[in-house]
Amino acid sequence: MITVVTGGSGSGKSAYAEDLILSYGPAKRIYIATMFPYDAESDRRIERHRAMRRDKGFTTVECYTALSEAQIPPGSHVLLECMSNLVANEMFQENGAGGRTVEAVMDGIRMLQKTAAHVCIVTNEIFSGSQSYDEGTRQYQQNLGAINCQIVQMADAAVEVVYGIPLRIK
Repeated sequence: MITVVTGGSGSGKSAYAEDLILSYGPAKRIYIATMFPYDAESDRRIERHRAMRRDKGFTTVECYTALSEAQIPPGSHVLLECMSNLVANEMFQENGAGGRTVEAVMDGIRMLQKTAAHVCIVTNEIFSGSQSYDEGTRQYQQNLGAINCQIVQMADAAVEVVYGIPLRIK
């Protein structure tokens, strides 16, 4: 079962996704962390998320690229946090997929779908603004948008969290 959780920055989507995974009952809980620690701000965000899930029984798997190669125990409950970081890593890190980002990420999602009992994927709503961006940012938006569309199509449920309130889309 796949659930996609989306929302804006600070919307409460991470807390909702963690609670959702906990609601599935006892199982091996895997937190796939995709934020690459590249500066002090990312270090603070990583620590905030670690504190949020402390004592919730998650095993953290750091996976910045190559999701399809992550070692996930069969039947586990997986929280992937978050798609936005994974896409950026695949596009811009030296060892990332580059022009094959959409394919590489979707290969990883299909692996999770086959291996895990439950998968909750957190992604960001970044498409509401009307600002002009450079070519690299536009390509990032296109890739993330394509991936979000594909994962929601294959998902059993999709939820947008707005001001801490989950709104079921699918």
